[in-house]
Amino acid sequence: MDRLKNKVALISGGARGQGAAEGRLFVNEGAKVVIGDVRDDLCKATADEINKGAGGNAASAVHLDVTRAADWRTAVDACMRLFGGLDVLVNNAGIFNMSGLEDTSEELWDSIVNINQKGVWLGMKEAVAAMRKRGGGSIINISSVAGLTGSTGSTAYHGTKGAVRLLTKAAAVQYGPEKIRVNSVHPGIINTQMIDIIPAAMRSGLSTIVPLRREGTADDVARMVLFLASDDSSYCTGAEFVVDGGLTAM
Repeated sequence: MDRLKNKVALISGGARGQGAAEGRLFVNEGAKVVIGDVRDDLCKATADEINKGAGGNAASAVHLDVTRAADWRTAVDACMRLFGGLDVLVNNAGIFNMSGLEDTSEELWDSIVNINQKGVWLGMKEAVAAMRKRGGGSIINISSVAGLTGSTGSTAYHGTKGAVRLLTKAAAVQYGPEKIRVNSVHPGIINTQMIDIIPAAMRSGLSTIVPLRREGTADDVARMVLFLASDDSSYCTGAEFVVDGGLTAM
C-alpha cells in the first residue's frame, strides 16, 4: 500500500474516468494528489470522495484547462504549496472524435490538437522544473492504441495520439540525465464516458475481436499508470505501455 509513499502527483482530466481511477489508486498507495479538470464541481466532488476514503487531506482539486499555460502553472503551484513538491505528472486529459479526414473541420482539428497534443506539451513544460527540484520524477502521457495503428476514421485523434508517443520519446531522451522518466500508455477500448460516442453495435463488435473478449476498465489503465509512477519502473523511460486486451497483437 506504499508504492507511492511521500510522492506528490498531478493528474489532468482527473474529475472522472481514468483520471479519477488513477487519483484513487495513487492515494491508496500513499501519494498526495492534485487533480485538475475543467469540470470544476465534479473535480471537487471526486477530490472530496478520495479524501473521505483516505480519512484525511490527500487530494485537492484545481481548475485546469490543459490548453492554457497559466492553468498549468496554477496546478503545479498547488502541488508545491499544498504538498511540498511534484514527483509524478499524468497527462490524462483528452477528447475523442470519430470524424474521418475529409469530415474533420479546421475548428475540430484545432480543438483536438490543442487538448490532446498541446496540452501534453504544456503539462510537461510546466512540470519539469518542479521535478528537477525533487531530483527527478515520472511523467506518464496517456496516448492510445490510436497512436500505434490506423483506422478508417478518427483522423485528428490518431494524429494527436501519435504525436504524444513521439513527444514522450523526445522528452525522455532530453530529461533522462536529470532522472526524469517519461513514458506513454496506450489504452485500447476502455469502458469510460469517452467512448460513449461509439455506436452500440460497433462497440459490441469491437469487444468480440479483442483477444481477451472484453472492454478494459479505468482501473486496468490506472494500475499500469501506478507501475510507471512508482519506483518499480525505475529503469523504464521513453517506452510505450499497451493496455488493450491484445487488440494491437492482431
